[in-house]
Amino acid sequence: MLFSAVMHFVDPSREVLSETLLAAGPHSPTLCDGWQTKELAAHLYLRGHRPAVGIGALIKPLSVVSEKATRSLAAKCSSTQAYEKLVNDFRKGHPFYSPMRLPSLDTSTNLIEYFVHTEDVRRATSRWAPRALDEDYSNALWDELIKRAAILYRGVDLGIVLVRPDGPRHVAKRAPVSVAIVGEPGELLMHAHGRTRHALVTFEGQPDAVALLESAEVGL
Repeated sequence: MLFSAVMHFVDPSREVLSETLLAAGPHSPTLCDGWQTKELAAHLYLRGHRPAVGIGALIKPLSVVSEKATRSLAAKCSSTQAYEKLVNDFRKGHPFYSPMRLPSLDTSTNLIEYFVHTEDVRRATSRWAPRALDEDYSNALWDELIKRAAILYRGVDLGIVLVRPDGPRHVAKRAPVSVAIVGEPGELLMHAHGRTRHALVTFEGQPDAVALLESAEVGL
């Protein structure tokens, strides 16, 4: 897929995520461990406006600082009015000094981020259904997934093959024993990012290998 076509989905994905957060309000559950929607909104805002905090979410030595900043901002946005302002500030996009204003970085860091966090809010309730995604959007998600699949499944002591129902396959990791994970790109994304119990996927492989995958730590 052409880079410009992929970029087309980043801003709409931010818009959908913002609408999802606003509809949920500040105190709704998410699939992010220990976070309500106000913490998730704070995380998203800080990723763009304080890049060091965003990096801290990925680097363990800095994670304590990142978590403290996230919870501090979230605590200030417990009221509906403050929360809505926070979400709308995130919705406006990155400030002029943010490295995420670079189109290539925006795509590589946010296309998947925005999809997964939208589903983190949607799927934290007892009643949800998968979204019907545009084919080009699904393809864009797939393209970004296969770039990082090896990292996301690095902790699994198995070979991993990602399989789309419409045919495409990607070997994420090679090993003597493998499991195929079958699902639409969005569902494969959710599984690869550790939302394993909330991903609509199926497995193909030896029963003991599938059991090992189901108990493994997946994601960053």
